[in-house]
Amino acid sequence: MVKLIALYKKPDDVEEFDKHYFEIHLPLVMKTPGLRKCEVTNITGGPFGEAQYFRMAELYHDSMDAMNAANASPEGKATARDLMGFAAQYVTLFFGEVQE
Repeated sequence: MVKLIALYKKPDDVEEFDKHYFEIHLPLVMKTPGLRKCEVTNITGGPFGEAQYFRMAELYHDSMDAMNAANASPEGKATARDLMGFAAQYVTLFFGEVQE
C-alpha cells in the first residue's frame, strides 16, 4: 500500500482555509477513484513546542500505479487544481510506502 501525504503549514486565515478544506476540497478528494482510505490529522503540537505543521492528510492507495491512475483521473486533476488554487503556499506533498 502507498499513500500521498500532504503537510499543511498554518494558513493566514484558519477559518477561511477550513471552510474551503472541509466543504470543497475534502469532498473532491473522496471522489478520487481507487482511494482506499483518507486520514486527516489536526496537528496540535510537537515534543519541543509548537509544530511546524497545522494539518496532515494521508491518502491511501493499493499501489503506486493505482495512485498515479487516481491522480490522472478527471477527479484527481480537479482535486489537484483545487489544492493549488487555495493552498499552494501552505502545502508540501510527498509519497510513502506503508510498511506492514
